[in-house]
Amino acid sequence: MAWFFLILGGALEIGWALGLAFSDGLSKIEIVIPTAILLVGSFYFFAKSLKILPVSTAYAVFTGLGSLGTALMGMIFLGDQVSVLKIIFLATLIFCIIGLKIVSDPSEEKAGNQA
Repeated sequence: MAWFFLILGGALEIGWALGLAFSDGLSKIEIVIPTAILLVGSFYFFAKSLKILPVSTAYAVFTGLGSLGTALMGMIFLGDQVSVLKIIFLATLIFCIIGLKIVSDPSEEKAGNQA
């Protein structure tokens, strides 16, 4: 369940990052309010995942998912520049996130759950 919370928190991070971009320096209250809700939700689920996962792995995955998703949304929907190098680096980021999941120590996860 911790990995689900972590992925959900990372997905919400994409939302609040985009919300900040559309808030015009936090001056559009109709954008700021849902952005703040997404931000609180994102950190809530991240914190829930930390009850079980080690912070070193969880934080890297959390920020990596948020960065990956925000970059993809920007390129797909917001007209951000797309280049071969960007795609290569984003693919590398995906492989690193998957790698962290693969090498995470199940005994560390269980030990964190008992704390």
